[in-house]
Amino acid sequence: MAASKVKQDMRPAGGYGPIVYKRNLPRRGLSGYSMLALGIGTLFYGKWNRKRRRLQIEDFEARIALMPLFQAETDRRILHMLRENLEEEAIIMKDVPDWKVGESVFNTPRWVFPLGEAAFANHGFMMYT
Repeated sequence: MAASKVKQDMRPAGGYGPIVYKRNLPRRGLSGYSMLALGIGTLFYGKWNRKRRRLQIEDFEARIALMPLFQAETDRRILHMLRENLEEEAIIMKDVPDWKVGESVFNTPRWVFPLGEAAFANHGFMMYT
């Protein structure tokens, strides 16, 4: 065999680049300033929320204190409507013999809260639409 020409492996023209030996870790999480801002924001939110809850509890307590008054007003309005219904029933049924105005349709001596149709029959309220 003929002697072959050997080509030696050489560095590229201009040389090799620098060798990277430092660690290249990506930054993780928030920066210090943003964590400080987040902490201050959480602090202010907590103070605002505590004040809001205190005012909300005060509103609930006021509503609980006024609930008997509201219930009494509702009961008074319903009894007034029932009395008007009885007066109108007496006018309508005056010609019917043996008709007793206001006689209970329920078989019990206790007072039964009237159904929606009976309480609001003559007052222009639409119960079911």
